[in-house]
Amino acid sequence: MLYAILAYHEEGVIQAMTTEEDDALMADLGRVRDRLTAEGRLGPSARLGATELAATVKGTGRGFVTDGPFAETKEHLLGFYVIQADTRESAIEAARDLKAANPSASYEIRPIVIYQPNLPLAAADAGLSLVRP
Repeated sequence: MLYAILAYHEEGVIQAMTTEEDDALMADLGRVRDRLTAEGRLGPSARLGATELAATVKGTGRGFVTDGPFAETKEHLLGFYVIQADTRESAIEAARDLKAANPSASYEIRPIVIYQPNLPLAAADAGLSLVRP
């Protein structure tokens, strides 16, 4: 079964990191990603851009657009991983490994009901400049 691991964090904490601190964090997370990849369990993952660049569409019909993330909260969704796991417990263990690499983050584990892979997209850096000082 496929699971999404959603990474939540206080965006200001991440934005306040120096380039060196951010690089070290990404290296720690990279070790977990490399292991999951070697095990053939990691699918797409992404670091999202700044929430101030986000928009939310909601309401009836074509909806209406609001700026920012969908909720007023301290923590925001800053990234995600898609992994293959035989059990919920196995997915939770992968999230715990990510948590160990990034102790101040929170990770939500959700089963994926429908997965529709498409052609690979080009790498993007939209919003990254707002994440790093």
